[in-house]
Amino acid sequence: MSWDEHTRQGTLDLVRQVGAWIQNERRHFETGQVETKSLNSLVSYVDRNAEDSLIQGLQTLVPESGFLGEEGGSQSWVDGGLNWIIDPLDGTTNFIHDLPPYAISLALMDGDSLRWGAVYELGQDQLYWAEKGLGAFCETRRLTIADGPAIDQGLVATGFPYHDFDLMESYLKVLRACFQGSRGVRRFGSAATDLAWVADGRFQAFFEHGLAPWDVAAGILLVREAGGYVGTFSGPAASDLDLVHSRQIVAGNPTAHATLESWTKTSFSL
Repeated sequence: MSWDEHTRQGTLDLVRQVGAWIQNERRHFETGQVETKSLNSLVSYVDRNAEDSLIQGLQTLVPESGFLGEEGGSQSWVDGGLNWIIDPLDGTTNFIHDLPPYAISLALMDGDSLRWGAVYELGQDQLYWAEKGLGAFCETRRLTIADGPAIDQGLVATGFPYHDFDLMESYLKVLRACFQGSRGVRRFGSAATDLAWVADGRFQAFFEHGLAPWDVAAGILLVREAGGYVGTFSGPAASDLDLVHSRQIVAGNPTAHATLESWTKTSFSL
């Protein structure tokens, strides 16, 4: 694959174009255009059309790549090759209720490793992106959280369970520790945005369970390239591919991540 400045810029332009279309559709969106996939899991034509547009554009930019998209637009995963992981609208429930944030999340995996990712948060029109070994950025501004504050000097982000309640008691133990050990807990309804805001230093740490690969893939690379750490409730994953499929995540700047990971290890006893 020829991944160069031209391909990178073309991918960013594609994300912006699809984002502009989503915002335009939001102006006259009606709640009657919503379907239920499963308990509290919603989808609309906006999700599906946005995913189709992303896949079509990426097939032109990187023809040899496979895809894993939330809405099933294409499931042509290439074992050991290049694969895009796509959430065309992370925060669909927010979008439906006209409540930001909601975002496009797009990540490129090369074998078992994350190579490139972008989170386009549409509420504030901020495009975050990262490339392995190159760094993490908001537009052209480099992100760095390597020397971020301790968790008691900042905010923790999370997502409330909305369909998987098997681990509720353990989750509440971590939440209690966050209440007592941080300046506050926030829940915005878009894991991709939460991770982008960790990379930007707005949040010091983030944890959640019940997540899918498309919720976290791009955000993992953003946090890591900004100088933070990302792992599971019990510690580091064996590979990026294992991490994106783990359905759980702990992320943060180095100091805050260490504290939050200690709370998840204790509470979930994994």
